[in-house]
Amino acid sequence: MAASAPLRLLSPSSSPRPAQDPSPRPVRPLHAWLPRRRRQLPAVCCASLPPPPSLDLPLLPFQPAEVLIPSESKTLHLYEARYIALLEEVQKLEIGALISIRGVCRVNISNLLDMEPYFRGTVSPLMDDPSEGIEIGTKISKLRESMCNLHSLQMKLKVPEDEPLQTNIRASLLWSEKEIFEEYNESFIPGLPERLSFAAYQTVSGMSDAELLSLQKYKIQAMDSTNTLDRVNNGIEYVEHNIGMIAARLAIQNI
Repeated sequence: MAASAPLRLLSPSSSPRPAQDPSPRPVRPLHAWLPRRRRQLPAVCCASLPPPPSLDLPLLPFQPAEVLIPSESKTLHLYEARYIALLEEVQKLEIGALISIRGVCRVNISNLLDMEPYFRGTVSPLMDDPSEGIEIGTKISKLRESMCNLHSLQMKLKVPEDEPLQTNIRASLLWSEKEIFEEYNESFIPGLPERLSFAAYQTVSGMSDAELLSLQKYKIQAMDSTNTLDRVNNGIEYVEHNIGMIAARLAIQNI
């Protein structure tokens, strides 16, 4: 009997690597770099930023075409020994195991520690640049409204009986707004605007191969960006496109 078990890799129980304290290289005095006439300027003291937090975690590699963005969930059938070794307790299938995973945040891999029995490395969080103001709040409200409208339209479509009524975009919206992150390392949890900015990039019912390819391009672009507002604007554009697509299918369905 198959079981679905959440794979949470950002738990506070993971042992963080101690922060490194590299010795600074000798730096020439500021006045040595300035033109002679400006040497009378006061010396400037630049404090180095603290290193980002890091964790040693198991790594589950994906191909670029299978990129998993924050807020997106996926069910995996693991059968290779090195991936089965990732799981401490699970009800196994005849061959392998089924697990459910969800993207939480983007990370940088700074060091590959092990390749056997499975990949393991040192990772640190990759977050968006700080953003605030009226514009981002207005755009987030627009994105949320568009996602709710898309969900409502999808619920009116006739779909195969085995397709769940809870659509992917609704599930990602709920996760972004309602998830409780007590079991995670808080340094790795993006803020609400950043989480919502990723939630728009989900599949909808009846997508063609070309539409799935377009979605993949949006997801890769979203993962590469560190500008929340740009990602939100692109998300609104993508959701509005899907609203038009689903509306057209509903019109055909009702003829």
